[in-house]
Amino acid sequence: MRNPLAAASIPILDDLIESDYVRSLVVGTAGLLALLGAFGLAFPGSVAGDLAGIVFSTSTATSTARLAAPIVLAGLGGIFAEKSGVINIGLEGLLIISAFVSVYAASVVGIGNAVLGVPALAVGFLAGIAASTLLSALFAVVCIEFKADQIIAGLAVWLIALGLAPFMSTVFFGGVNTPNLGANVGWRYSTAMVIVATVGSWWLLNQTGFGKHLRAAGENPKALDTVGVSVSKVRYAGVLLSGVLSGVGGSALALSIGQFVGSGETMVQGKGFIAIVAYLFGNYNPLGTLGAGVLFAGLDATQIRLQQLGYAIPDTLVQTIPYVMVIVVLALVGRTQIPEAAGEHYETEE
Repeated sequence: MRNPLAAASIPILDDLIESDYVRSLVVGTAGLLALLGAFGLAFPGSVAGDLAGIVFSTSTATSTARLAAPIVLAGLGGIFAEKSGVINIGLEGLLIISAFVSVYAASVVGIGNAVLGVPALAVGFLAGIAASTLLSALFAVVCIEFKADQIIAGLAVWLIALGLAPFMSTVFFGGVNTPNLGANVGWRYSTAMVIVATVGSWWLLNQTGFGKHLRAAGENPKALDTVGVSVSKVRYAGVLLSGVLSGVGGSALALSIGQFVGSGETMVQGKGFIAIVAYLFGNYNPLGTLGAGVLFAGLDATQIRLQQLGYAIPDTLVQTIPYVMVIVVLALVGRTQIPEAAGEHYETEE
């Protein structure tokens, strides 16, 4: 008898195509960097020389590592949610709420103090993850149990967090920006978490039974239901994982500077939406998402340094680059394939 899950599994040929796609992006990026380095060496006093000096500087590398963490981690979370069939565009809100709660919890404990032997920064980190997970659980219940429109629900998550975090900061700290904790989590820790999360996500998606069930829930939920696996439970797990990973990203962002900034779009500044672009650009591959996140964060770090050198490059212009790039990829390469049942509700057949 034919396994009904076969239609939802990923054949070896698809894996090879996906690897070639990611490899082409890596080779292309490396080629551009090599070309920039060559021009920088040939014309050291030119714009290319200044740009090469910035791109290959240690300060840009550390800034890129810090800025990439929330993008990559939220992007990995978005992969789990969407692979299960739930489109979670509320990643921005999850980053915001976890950023605030992590700083708030750390300040309550007090730097230098501990709870049951756990240092304040670690307590803040765990609290931020818990807050993001709880908000993602609420989103999951609304979308899976009550079958609300996933796009509208995701926007609601973002807007709730966008209003709630600065409001709570005003209540507890007297302003939308919290005081600096006087301590922070270094970029090396953020980088380590990104690497571990990326490798772990790839393994979970491609080497475990849960990963097969997750893909089936997003591609062919009826087949999954036929073999007795609860589609709802798999989707809940996917959305909760998006909350956990986004919580890690938001906490890492805020604790990397020891402060929550709630003015304007908050300190998150659209990184949750960039995370969505990153996993689309990476074709739902954790390794591709890592590369895209680092690329977009590197562009952001570079434009900041260029402005410091007197080049009047609007940051809003740089922020449009990820969206333009993913449109180009979708139009010319066409390898990004959204799960067939993403965004669709499923009624369990008894």
